[in-house]
Amino acid sequence: MLRGMFHEAWSAMGANRLRTLLTMLGMVIGVGAVVLMMAVGQGAQYAVAQSISSMGSNLFVVLSGFTNTGGVRSGAGNAPTLTVGDAQAIADLNGVAAAAPSHQGSAQLVYGANNWNAYVIGSTPDYLEVRSWPLESGHPFTESDLRAATRVALIGKTAAENLFGQDDPVGKTLRIGQAPYLILGVLAAKGQSLDGRDQDDVLVIPLTTAQRKLFGTPFQGSVRAIMVKAESPEVMPQVESAIVALLRQRHRLREGQENDFSVRNLTAVADSAAETTRVMSLLLGAIASVSLLVGGIGIMNIMLVSVTERTREIGIRMAIGARERDILTQFLLEAILISVAGCLIGLLLGVGGAVLANQLTHTPVVISGSTVLVAFSVAAGIGIFFGYYPARKAARLDPIEALRYQ
Repeated sequence: MLRGMFHEAWSAMGANRLRTLLTMLGMVIGVGAVVLMMAVGQGAQYAVAQSISSMGSNLFVVLSGFTNTGGVRSGAGNAPTLTVGDAQAIADLNGVAAAAPSHQGSAQLVYGANNWNAYVIGSTPDYLEVRSWPLESGHPFTESDLRAATRVALIGKTAAENLFGQDDPVGKTLRIGQAPYLILGVLAAKGQSLDGRDQDDVLVIPLTTAQRKLFGTPFQGSVRAIMVKAESPEVMPQVESAIVALLRQRHRLREGQENDFSVRNLTAVADSAAETTRVMSLLLGAIASVSLLVGGIGIMNIMLVSVTERTREIGIRMAIGARERDILTQFLLEAILISVAGCLIGLLLGVGGAVLANQLTHTPVVISGSTVLVAFSVAAGIGIFFGYYPARKAARLDPIEALRYQ
């Protein structure tokens, strides 16, 4: 019986092809817009998640203070207020997994006829653990390299490609100025940070080498920043408070005196960016869903017209034994078929639009199975919701009045 109803519904749709196609158009546009917007929104969430994971987990960065000369205050990180001893003391705090002091700046790297300006970071072997940064090839420098201020380096993918092309940099020597640096390893690709900076355009060298032989320091042991990794997200508030209290004590700051350092919770910044992107994705989906509502109203209007046109047919069906629920099911099936058919076309257009957007703009897009499932569920739901009133109206027609209808 149900198969017969499907056949009847399909025949009724085919009898007025143009009207059926125009009715579907609202669903096609609505589903296509929802799929496209959700794909773009989820792609943005994916990009942010990748940036967050590339930074490392549970991270703080402690920056040195600012200078004040003639009433002109410099930015954080310009005054030499942090030391290697501060980093070692922070590493011993409860809840801290590792801490790595850093002394960084830009330098021109030279290899053969190639040269490239890259960000050079001087740090300790713990830097790779703090940043959750594995090596693609080679091996890291050691504590003995740190003690001896050896001219060795780990190179990021971007810097390696610009200096060495397709050649393996491990074991080769580049120059900074006239000084040679042996490449011990190649860092795994990290991609862009949340602020758009290429994290792979980098050279990591021992901290002592950066302090004594490359950048210099105002006084022995001073560093520009300390990267701190907490053991878990749960202990981060306690760790942050402990870092502030420890550094105030070590720097002998009196109560009420301003900190000569700043502590930034990178994980909180990343989480805020992720939440913003998630809200944006939901808003895009909500805006696109308005089209589905319009499509549903279009279905209801056309179904009401169909009921009026087929009043005599309904009367005949009832006269030969059709029950109210049979008439109700018949018209509901028609509404659902229109919705689902429009959904299929809209789904194809939405996926195609997402792929085209990715190809033309290189914007990341994510088309998930849940998006497809939701699109079908919503399409069927709209067909039932907006088709119910016309179907109910048809089912409740008086058979005698319906047969008299001209």
